[in-house]
Amino acid sequence: MLVISVFVVKLVDIQVVRAEALTADSVGNRSVDQTVYGTRGGIVTEGGVVLAESVMRYDITVSPKNVAEFTRVVDGSTKGAVVTVAQAAAEIGAVTGQTGDAIQLIISDALAADPNSDFAYITKQVNVDSLRAINELRIPWLYPRTHPSREYPNGAVAGNLVGFVSGEGQAQAGLEIGQDACLASKDGTETYQKGADGVRLPGSSFTTAAAVDGGDVVVSIDSDLQFFVQQTLAARAQETGAAWGTAVVQDAKTGKLLAVADYPSVDPNNVGGTTDPSDRGSRAFRNSFEPGSTFKALTAASVLDAGVADLNSEVLAPYRYLPADGGNINDSHQHPDQNMTLSDVLIDSSNTGMSKFGEMLTSEQRYDYMTKFGVGTATSSGFPREDSGILHPWQEWDAQTNYATMFGQGLTTTAIQVASMYQTIANGGVHMPVQLVEGCRQKDGTVTNQPDSTGSRVLSDKAAHETSDVLEMVYNNSWVHNMWNIPGYRVAAKTGTAQMPDGKGGYSKGYLVSVSGFAPADDPQYVVSVSLADPVNMNTSAAPAPIFQEVMSQVLKKYRAVPSGDPAPVLPTAR
Repeated sequence: MLVISVFVVKLVDIQVVRAEALTADSVGNRSVDQTVYGTRGGIVTEGGVVLAESVMRYDITVSPKNVAEFTRVVDGSTKGAVVTVAQAAAEIGAVTGQTGDAIQLIISDALAADPNSDFAYITKQVNVDSLRAINELRIPWLYPRTHPSREYPNGAVAGNLVGFVSGEGQAQAGLEIGQDACLASKDGTETYQKGADGVRLPGSSFTTAAAVDGGDVVVSIDSDLQFFVQQTLAARAQETGAAWGTAVVQDAKTGKLLAVADYPSVDPNNVGGTTDPSDRGSRAFRNSFEPGSTFKALTAASVLDAGVADLNSEVLAPYRYLPADGGNINDSHQHPDQNMTLSDVLIDSSNTGMSKFGEMLTSEQRYDYMTKFGVGTATSSGFPREDSGILHPWQEWDAQTNYATMFGQGLTTTAIQVASMYQTIANGGVHMPVQLVEGCRQKDGTVTNQPDSTGSRVLSDKAAHETSDVLEMVYNNSWVHNMWNIPGYRVAAKTGTAQMPDGKGGYSKGYLVSVSGFAPADDPQYVVSVSLADPVNMNTSAAPAPIFQEVMSQVLKKYRAVPSGDPAPVLPTAR
């Protein structure tokens, strides 16, 4: 009776007095919290092509304290052969690409650090085929865990725009980091009970915090066109020995970017394959440069819009011009004093002629036009850390800068900004916000964070069309006409050659050569702007002109642009 009484008291103590506390302790010892990963959103084109997506990978983990030989379950029976630890380790290694000794070392190191260790990684982020092979081994102390990973199905296509994430899933560059607020997911938590052998108890799992998936970033890029432009740019850049290059295709009516190519490019699936970190981003957005003579179109448009000159106006352009205020401007080649119209100035790309026209406006007027065109301000593209370029206030200009800014020196722009300038001229003088991101598409199909698509008038329609006519004269009479000729279409375009900085406050011997323009000029639809930096084998506009021709031809063909009907206008010239 005494013994029975002791047991009764003990049972009451366990089952009644301390039942709740003991149960909680028991559950706590058996409970395991596990992260439930949310899925990071994708980066997709407007046409539905996936440029970045999340795929499920698997981490293979082990419970070191439970590692022991076991009898393999075969067809629901435990009558199979006994498997030693060494044999199991070798089988795992055959799947993961490790040696059996390496796997046993992982286990022994974990136990050395903690004799009760219940967790260690064997390997991380194996694919589903490897997961199936691991599961087929039926090793009771091995536990696969889901681990979302990032994949870029189109490789280097738009790689410089898309960017990439780290091995831990942290956004590192490009749209991956710029649109992280849309793409990022929120992980949840799942709790399950385990038995004494560490095995999950069936039916014991429950969600303590639900995971939330990220949204999809929709971009305006046309993946097929992007591939073509990248290939064309890379081939010509390599042929001419250029250090780097960019090519931009923009919809003239909407401001949407259809292709933004960079050379060299990066494959986000293999970031380490691009050894120079500066080649992993998009120079089109993040490298500003003196645009050179492509900028003369902006000065010509400003002069026409302000009404201080027209297409019949002439100036006397010398080889060297020494204004009274102290500037010193010269042309690229010797020539006698020449009477020039605006068409003559842009065809010959005369710095002195452009200066004579540009000084018809005050510095403040020209500065106001430049800011309205977007010079000195990052675009609305949403690309991270976009360069704004350099445009000092007009009050800070010295005499040389005052004139240099008329023909594309003394200031810097990005390739995207140059394309945007030509978009404004092509679109009847209405500047459209540059669009790369269409918005964030949620899982229910709603689209948020859509960009503002309201245009702003910079030029009168008349001034824009007159500038377009001048650029057609340039296209038809330029010395590179045979290199950029596109039969059947009227085209407006301008070449540019600018000195490159040496990083010490001066200029190097290299040049940045470029071509910008739009077509069809009688009803502008598309803008193409190409730049090559220091093409050592051909440091003139003959280097980018074939890229412009190939890319614009492909654009007009792809989007079935109607061929031009009326012939190009013939404007007054003084020669």
